[in-house]
Amino acid sequence: MKKILIKSLQNNRGFTLIEMVIVLLVISILLVVSLPNISSQSSSINGKGCQAFQQMVQAQVESYRLTNNSLPASIAALQADGYLREDETACPDGRTLSIESDGEVTIVEASQ
Repeated sequence: MKKILIKSLQNNRGFTLIEMVIVLLVISILLVVSLPNISSQSSSINGKGCQAFQQMVQAQVESYRLTNNSLPASIAALQADGYLREDETACPDGRTLSIESDGEVTIVEASQ
């Protein structure tokens, strides 16, 4: 039994150094090719996230209006009544939202 166990352990080969270097080289090439594409799309992703957040807040304004028969005065009023969490105040890209007098939610561009 010991001979069979020792023989099977001797036949198992791991990766050689050359094989490991080739695998690391392939992974490095894939990263170099994909990272610039991902980073160039981040502003587009943040913009779409802001539009989705605006639509979600607009839905909460409508819910507030149906419940209270009036429009909320501000985002803070939605937060105070539990329609938005305290950490839901701005878009992922830092822009903020405001509620117009007609209940329309708009994105306020960041001042530079």
